Amino acid sequence: MASSPDHRRPSGFLRRLFGDRGENAAAKFLKRKGCRILARQYETRWGELDLICLDGECIVFVEVKTRRSAATTQPGEAVDHRKQLHLTKAAFFWLKQNQLLEHKARFDIVTVVWPDDAKQPTIEHFKNAFEAADFGQMF
Repeated sequence: MASSPDHRRPSGFLRRLFGDRGENAAAKFLKRKGCRILARQYETRWGELDLICLDGECIVFVEVKTRRSAATTQPGEAVDHRKQLHLTKAAFFWLKQNQLLEHKARFDIVTVVWPDDAKQPTIEHFKNAFEAADFGQMF
């Protein structure tokens, strides 16, 4: 029996649109906290860095996880060791490209839970969510 349309996963386009909506909300949230957005959706061969910010003197690589409901797995749980390794490599590449390898940096996660019936999401910011994976003393 085929599943009803309500239970199917959204297409890649719709998922991307929803993710972009979450990233926009996260960027606004971080700006209100005093961060300056340096780059968005920075593509590398290891994947995408959602947001790159400057928080005071610290460069912050932000992974944004957007979900429709808090009832499913927590958005931050999707940032496993494999994802952390890819983010670390991408961040290292960005720092090297911008000649900022000596700059202080950290990895944050921003979770955005946006139920269908809500006008505003619930946003949580986890500073220093993880260390640079398999790079030793990278930062």
